[in-house]
Amino acid sequence: MNVLENIPYHDNKMGYRKIVDEKHLLVMQIALKPGQSVPQHHANSNVHILLLRGKVTVNLDGKDNSIKEGDLLTVTYQTPMNIKNVGKDNATLLVFKTPNPSEMQK
Repeated sequence: MNVLENIPYHDNKMGYRKIVDEKHLLVMQIALKPGQSVPQHHANSNVHILLLRGKVTVNLDGKDNSIKEGDLLTVTYQTPMNIKNVGKDNATLLVFKTPNPSEMQK
């Protein structure tokens, strides 16, 4: 799979797809058009965000982090967070969760 092909953008909401769904790892691809965001939530695992395209702001526990293409951001388990495309172009990112959140519930 090439994550830069068929990116799941949607006009009315954020797009996403699962890239890897294993016991030890969940990798999601998030697709945001300008102004779209991932709603406020708490990190449900240990998270790493890799921005592939665009410009986004990741708010972690009330602090904004501007990231650019190629940046990797670490998010600690249970940190309140949201992500917003603050650029003029579409943005896409990979979200790596270790372990898979389904294992965090056990």
